[in-house]
Amino acid sequence: MRVIAGKAKRIQLRTIEGLETRPTTDRIKETLFNMVNNRLLDCDFLDLFSGSGAIGIEALSRGAGSAVFVENNKNAMECIKHNLNVTRLADRGKILLMDAVSAIRALEVQGRVFDIIFMDPPYNHLYEQQVLNALRNSGIVYCDTLIIIEASKETDFDYLEESPFHIIKEKIYKTNKHVFIEPIQSA
Repeated sequence: MRVIAGKAKRIQLRTIEGLETRPTTDRIKETLFNMVNNRLLDCDFLDLFSGSGAIGIEALSRGAGSAVFVENNKNAMECIKHNLNVTRLADRGKILLMDAVSAIRALEVQGRVFDIIFMDPPYNHLYEQQVLNALRNSGIVYCDTLIIIEASKETDFDYLEESPFHIIKEKIYKTNKHVFIEPIQSA
């Protein structure tokens, strides 16, 4: 796995061993970043369920102003630290060793607001629904925040009909999908 474009282009990234994380393939990562490239420059990026940190690091490499990495696996956190150091992007990255919902609350207290929130939770456990519920009235989200969820193809998002969010786009791959969500603008 490597950084695809930007300042850290071609630098190899470390992943944690085992089946606890599923690194996003370079091809899917490239497709994702081609879709959001116009929103990256100087943005504040939140990478939930960070794994190796590859998505947040790609965002930093392509011009994001800052990235917060949230991961509750200590081995993955060490991997993120290593990858930030090897790409020389550590000065723009912050790492939180905690679960996603706790991190959202901690970031609210700090007064943080994010332009892009990416999450790649373990598939088919409804963690994305829990996170979206936490984001529902959260101060880290504003009217133009883009929320991107990497999920299994089978993941159902019908519950969004009863939420302040709506799907603006879906990109389906062979085994998974990216769902792009924004807050519903109030009239």
